[in-house]
Amino acid sequence: MKKIIVAAMLVFFSVKTFAQDRQHQVNLNILNTIWLASVEVGYEHFIAENQSIEGELFFNDRFSVIPKGNGKYSATSVKLGYNYYFEEDGGTGLYVNPFIKQRFGNYKYNDGTKTKLDSFILGIGAGYQWNLDNTFVIAPYANIARNFGKGVNEDKKFWAIEPNFGIKIGYRF
Repeated sequence: MKKIIVAAMLVFFSVKTFAQDRQHQVNLNILNTIWLASVEVGYEHFIAENQSIEGELFFNDRFSVIPKGNGKYSATSVKLGYNYYFEEDGGTGLYVNPFIKQRFGNYKYNDGTKTKLDSFILGIGAGYQWNLDNTFVIAPYANIARNFGKGVNEDKKFWAIEPNFGIKIGYRF
């Protein structure tokens, strides 16, 4: 019985110690969800107090925040990025975010023709993240990226340079 109590206490305190580190964060870009009906969810893992690696999934991904025309987007994207926070107090304040992104899908014009949106995208972003009680986060950001997709760059409707901005809300655990 004594061994069970000691083991339970060790597990409890190790979980509590790990939970205080708050090395993980999940995000939702609420602005894109409301404005563009595009869902952008992400996960961030802190590798140091002021650095993290992030992965994001974009469902119903739009080419940019600037709507162009009234065709139908059908695209999904995957993004991998690195965040460097200039403050040393644990993922808050001004940050810079170099990233790579891969988009899959197409854009369908009203006349039925399609443009393939399959693209490799390279970009950089910046933002400011508020960390509330080391649990909830709010982060407005903006980024700009170069789109290397052949179909996108040949279609006059789309630009090779892709601006984007948003407001992430998240939970750190």
